[in-house]
Amino acid sequence: MRTAYRYASNPSEVEDIAQDALVRAWRRRATLRDETRRKEWLTTIVRNEAYRQHERMRPDPIAEVEIYRGSDDERLTETVERADLHAALAVLDESDRMLLRLRYAEDLTQQAIARRLGLPDGTVKVRLHRLRQKLERVMNGGPVRRRPGRRAKSRSSSG
Repeated sequence: MRTAYRYASNPSEVEDIAQDALVRAWRRRATLRDETRRKEWLTTIVRNEAYRQHERMRPDPIAEVEIYRGSDDERLTETVERADLHAALAVLDESDRMLLRLRYAEDLTQQAIARRLGLPDGTVKVRLHRLRQKLERVMNGGPVRRRPGRRAKSRSSSG
């Protein structure tokens, strides 16, 4: 038992190690060649059984990772999403960014934005809707579509 205490962290572990070692020693008693070295032979069995016990008790690393999921993961996710949003906003025109800034940063209603910019309410509503869709597409890796009336000039081939 004294030898098992060196390898165990609590009394129940000591008992388990000692019991398993004694069972193993009893089963393997025929391997003892020199009766005068019985103590060393038994000590080796106890040590080996302690190592086996620790191998069996090794925690599952995946379970530990899942335990520690939480606020750190959420902060990291929010940081990545915020970076993605800033990258998506950089794709927009300055007028579109201003429209979103008025709506979400300054928390103005669509009617207040329309009055401030001198636009019809319906125009502001439609533009905000399209901008939200565009941001969603950009953040999901989709193609960027321009607003109607802002298409790139097409080259006409003469021939």
